[in-house]
Amino acid sequence: MSLFAIGDTHLSLGTDKPMNIFRGWDNYVERLVSNWNRVVDPGDTVVIMGDVSWGMSLSEAYKDFELLNSLPGKKIIMKGNHDYWWNTKKKMDEFFFKNKFETLSVLHNNAYRVGDISICGTRGWFFDAESDLDKKVVKREAERLRRSIECGEKLGGEPVVFLHYP
Repeated sequence: MSLFAIGDTHLSLGTDKPMNIFRGWDNYVERLVSNWNRVVDPGDTVVIMGDVSWGMSLSEAYKDFELLNSLPGKKIIMKGNHDYWWNTKKKMDEFFFKNKFETLSVLHNNAYRVGDISICGTRGWFFDAESDLDKKVVKREAERLRRSIECGEKLGGEPVVFLHYP
């Protein structure tokens, strides 16, 4: 059992937001799938650290989740700054259940035990934020991280923290 992390997949299978307008993104979905299948086994866990899909709603992100669900391993999904489809954890869990996306889980104010560790995390924000709005976001994200770590400690594993923002 291995643990992997990836961020900024920026999938757009259900939307018209091609990433190949940027250098280095040609055929990125095909390369992602090929490399994932080569490296990740069914018993592995992959933390997807945000900016998962360009979909503006869960339904627009459906094809992206369908692709991720089809790949090997359990996937733990975090929020990024471009995840406009993001909703309440309850609604996302219900959406995944209804659509039989059985390998997808949401990390939001919670934690998951994987072997001897507890996966914890939050989106985060710019550490050197100066505006009042940014300071409010930093405070909120710090509280979410605190709750996630508390959940991880209750699960009994060594907390390992993942953030979308460095």
